[in-house]
Amino acid sequence: MPDTPPTPPFNPALIHDEHAGIERLLEIMQALRDPEHGCPWDIEQDFSTIAPYTIEEAYEVADAIERHAWDELKGELGDLLFQSVFHAQMAAEAGHFTFQDVVTTMSNKMVSRHPHVFGDESRNKSSEQQTADWEAIKAAERADKQETGTLDGVAVGLPALLRAYKLQKRAARVGFDWPVVDEVIAKIAEESAELVEARNTLTQVEVEEEFGDLMFVMANLGRHLGIEPEAALRQANAKFIRRFEGVEAKLGARGKRPQDSDLAEMDALWDEVKRDERGQS
Repeated sequence: MPDTPPTPPFNPALIHDEHAGIERLLEIMQALRDPEHGCPWDIEQDFSTIAPYTIEEAYEVADAIERHAWDELKGELGDLLFQSVFHAQMAAEAGHFTFQDVVTTMSNKMVSRHPHVFGDESRNKSSEQQTADWEAIKAAERADKQETGTLDGVAVGLPALLRAYKLQKRAARVGFDWPVVDEVIAKIAEESAELVEARNTLTQVEVEEEFGDLMFVMANLGRHLGIEPEAALRQANAKFIRRFEGVEAKLGARGKRPQDSDLAEMDALWDEVKRDERGQS
């Protein structure tokens, strides 16, 4: 008689139950990581190899929201949720914590940070006061973690532009900031001049450093203007894509591709696309 395949250590019925909710997803993740029955690729992964996917999925959520692609957003949020489940499963295998621990930690944090909703504090306060209270609560949490430095806790893994924004925001809370936006603009002019000079006289490493200084100050200008620089750059990227695709469409109407054109023609078509956009607004 043929050998009977071993019974898997997970619940196939739960895995195929479309109404089982989060418990189904947790069971699927456990099955994928099972050393004998799971997926070889999933089994080989660790925190460091999955982290880039987690970041990518977060950006895909943001992209769907910016495009108002609500049907896509459901799937993108699911992909991001799966990343949390994946990390929690690996943590459970290593004995660090479980997915339920993640849920409990998050729930406790939200209750603690909203005493005006879940406690005895009044909800009759301005949004500015609520923001100040929120920051005070987070500062106390950092102190409990022995994060005593002003810049402690600003995640290293953040995109560099967003991290620059958050670092400057933290420093501003303790008074390390330009008092008026004109001084930031003057600093941008200074850094731009230094970059031009560096391009002509310094090494590539030094030029890169000056370029980084300029971007850092640009992030600070965004903060002073109430603009989140990462979001502004995403919008600029989307605008560039939209307009360049418009240039390609106009070239296509002439039977040409970008590689068949030149800068003068494409620049003129770019201006046409901009005029078309203004006419539609």
